[in-house]
Amino acid sequence: MSTPVPRFRRRPRVPAASTAEPRQPVDQAKVGRRAVRRRAVGMNATEAAAALEDARLQQHMDRDREDLAGNERGPAEVAEWERIALLLATTGGVYDPETDAVVQDELAADRRAAQAEQQRLQEQQQLTARADELAALA
Repeated sequence: MSTPVPRFRRRPRVPAASTAEPRQPVDQAKVGRRAVRRRAVGMNATEAAAALEDARLQQHMDRDREDLAGNERGPAEVAEWERIALLLATTGGVYDPETDAVVQDELAADRRAAQAEQQRLQEQQQLTARADELAALA
């Protein structure tokens, strides 16, 4: 039996650095909070408390890993589990991000930030267009 000939895949084309837009830095804490919220959907207080203990254990096991020394995601996940466990312990029922005031406030803030960024880009485009018009008249 012979081994198959390896196939080479074409690499995806990467745009030139000068044409690419600058990327926003990733907020690892926000990523961690959103991951916790996705996993917590439908959990009751007991399940959330167990998940909190698992998150604390994971953070304890990761404490000596140098590659995770400056990572904000782990502590943010533990803090979010603590908040959700406390919320469910006081209110009862199951977790639903649609009814969580903190989540809704964060989503509203994200929408406002996106609208402000969109407005800033539109103003920048208008200034560039106006500068082009003035340059053409000169």
